[in-house]
Amino acid sequence: MIRPAFLASALALSLPAGAALAQEVVPVRAISGTRLDIVATGEVSRVPDIARINAGVVTQARTATEAIAQNAQRMERVIAALKRAGIAERDIQTSSISLHPEYRYVENQAPILTGYRASNEVTVRFRDIAETGAILDALVAEGANQINGPMLEIDKPDEALDEARRGALEKARARAEMYARATGMRVTRILAISESAAAGPPVPYPVMRMEAAAQDASTKIVPGEQTLSVTLSVTYEMQ
Repeated sequence: MIRPAFLASALALSLPAGAALAQEVVPVRAISGTRLDIVATGEVSRVPDIARINAGVVTQARTATEAIAQNAQRMERVIAALKRAGIAERDIQTSSISLHPEYRYVENQAPILTGYRASNEVTVRFRDIAETGAILDALVAEGANQINGPMLEIDKPDEALDEARRGALEKARARAEMYARATGMRVTRILAISESAAAGPPVPYPVMRMEAAAQDASTKIVPGEQTLSVTLSVTYEMQ
């Protein structure tokens, strides 16, 4: 006769490494009442505290070398203007560089090469949103002729999102209590919680494409508020 203790030891020895842990079963208390699923959303509003812009220089010339050289000179002035405005070097990042031939097309003829178009774009990140307009004007004055943005964001949304989570959970609990009272029952426990967070996309301003001359009027940027939200799916047991 094989004793149970011996059999258990033999089985444990025959299992591959780690298999014994995989066999562990955690008991879950069965639902003895009524299951109630609630979806609730919590929202909070915050003023954006960071801005991002894409600033670029586009130049055209008859040769590729000339287009690239002109572009590099103007981009140096653009980056120098950013640094004078107090933007740290770590917050200026090259996002794209390109060189494309340009052609003139005539019906029933082969395309005629007319020159080259060079483009260089940087992404700029800064915290003083009140200075956004002045920075944009300075960039245009120094040769930036393609500016996208600004995109306004909340730099560290975790605290605000936690507030939204608490609000969503309070709403879910209040709604569950309402259902329980309406059916003559009571909420006994939470069975599960899951969430989907939507921190609110960065707020884009209209794309700005400006030629060499700066605007006479100063560019005004109003940050407004952004809404951050968290949606919770909460499962309750009622009895």
